[in-house]
Amino acid sequence: MALPKAAPRILCIGIPVRDLTFRVEAGPARGSKANATHLAEVCGGNALNAAIAIARLGGRVAFAGPMGDARETSSGFILDRMTAEGIETSHIVRMPNVSTPVSAIIIDATGERTLTIYRDPALWTVKLPETDELLDDCQAVLVESRCAEFAISLCTEARRRGIPVIVGVDRAMSLQDGLLTAASHLLFASEQVQETAGIADDGEALRRLAQLTPAFLAATRGPRGTTWLNETGELEEASAFPVQAVDTLGAGDVFHGTFALGLAEGKGAREALRFAAAAAALKCTRHGGGQAAAQRIEVEELLRGAR
Repeated sequence: MALPKAAPRILCIGIPVRDLTFRVEAGPARGSKANATHLAEVCGGNALNAAIAIARLGGRVAFAGPMGDARETSSGFILDRMTAEGIETSHIVRMPNVSTPVSAIIIDATGERTLTIYRDPALWTVKLPETDELLDDCQAVLVESRCAEFAISLCTEARRRGIPVIVGVDRAMSLQDGLLTAASHLLFASEQVQETAGIADDGEALRRLAQLTPAFLAATRGPRGTTWLNETGELEEASAFPVQAVDTLGAGDVFHGTFALGLAEGKGAREALRFAAAAAALKCTRHGGGQAAAQRIEVEELLRGAR
């Protein structure tokens, strides 16, 4: 009798954040204040939200990246929640006298979020553990675009070993950024792909970037779905799942994590994008940032119902 196949192991690289979220009917005008109807404290950060989604969907997840001083409250809070999600934390680097990032997030009645975040500049001086240790039994690497400074050599080695490297891009990238060529898959948000390419059209921006990188390129557009370039360089569209959004915080990160897991499970790009769209849609129907990511059974039920 054949043994069951182990779930794929995905390494997520990023900078965890302690999120304080405030729900309001409408955001305060400049110089004014607003009363929140709800307060929640959750762990966040692009790669950590993605890692939670992967774990909820049945993947094995290891996390690597910097975190603040072991004596501070924020790092302990985040580590407790990562452990509860089953995320491997042995590769996290604790940095003495450095602060773990904290953000204040306002979520309005439409589910849209506005945030302010502090990241200690010293976090980017981190030295990750040995590459062989990190990539052992690894089927995919997911990395935040802001982490190139300390993750580029690892990503380059992962690609040399044939391991996919998925970059979730939530800010404009320099056209000289090493992750543009070290990545196998670049998942941009619409605004960021346009800013990166300097072109005010998602499709044309993707075509411009395709001249600079051999990576798979896609732009997510929330309820308008995802546009991407197929293997022949033609634009394709992947639809979003229509839902009543109450909280979009972390939805893009859930999309990135689910896409990475789909690739690690052997799905093609089109199927992985649909898998990711379903998980992101379900997240938007719930408050709680990445900690509101759905379970596998829920995502599969949504996919079956949409056929």
